[in-house]
Amino acid sequence: TIKRTQPTSKHRRRMLATILRGRIVPSLVVESRCSAITSHRYAHINSTCTSSGRTIMSTSQTLSSSLATADLCDDHVSSPTRLSVMGSGDFRDYGGVKSFHGQIETVRCFESNPMVRKTLQEPGQGRVLVVDGGGSNRVAILGDMLAKFAQDNGWKGIVVNGCIRDSKVIGALKVGVKARGTHPLKSAKTHEGERGITVAFGGLEFVPGHWLYADEDGIVISENELKLDSKL
Repeated sequence: TIKRTQPTSKHRRRMLATILRGRIVPSLVVESRCSAITSHRYAHINSTCTSSGRTIMSTSQTLSSSLATADLCDDHVSSPTRLSVMGSGDFRDYGGVKSFHGQIETVRCFESNPMVRKTLQEPGQGRVLVVDGGGSNRVAILGDMLAKFAQDNGWKGIVVNGCIRDSKVIGALKVGVKARGTHPLKSAKTHEGERGITVAFGGLEFVPGHWLYADEDGIVISENELKLDSKL
């Protein structure tokens, strides 16, 4: 017979560390490790691991269904569909969502953002707002309040040719935000700006109604919606 002993505190810490490290492996492995812990003493850890396993599975499914700009370029580079592509370049990701896509809506303004606010307060319907702020680095034309409007009203993302502020708060929101940089000074409210016009920066033309796909690698613009048919 095998004499069974209760695990020491040192052993319990090692077991917990092993389980926590399991968060970075596929959910099946996490579930397997969790199922091995059957005693009542570790019931709460088992529950936590199972929950972590589901979270990892959900994240994996989300990643597999996202449209990476690199894959889109591979699939459609020889397609008659007209693509325009920009690398990450001078644009950085600030939103809590790094990969996003949708039909384009545009605003053009310079150091004054009333039209940006007005637009983001409307239903986004899965669109992406492109704001041509003239590349100004003297004020921010997007802050946490406007980014929160975007999240709550169904906008998928915002691309700003200019600066934003409240970047730490924006990083916790479930919306994509790309911008050239940050600046703590808010913009003026002296002129409203224009909406629904073609704007151009970074070597791309952004036309309302066209499709924008963005992630850490850059931005892809297409006249028509793109799908990864060959990869699904």
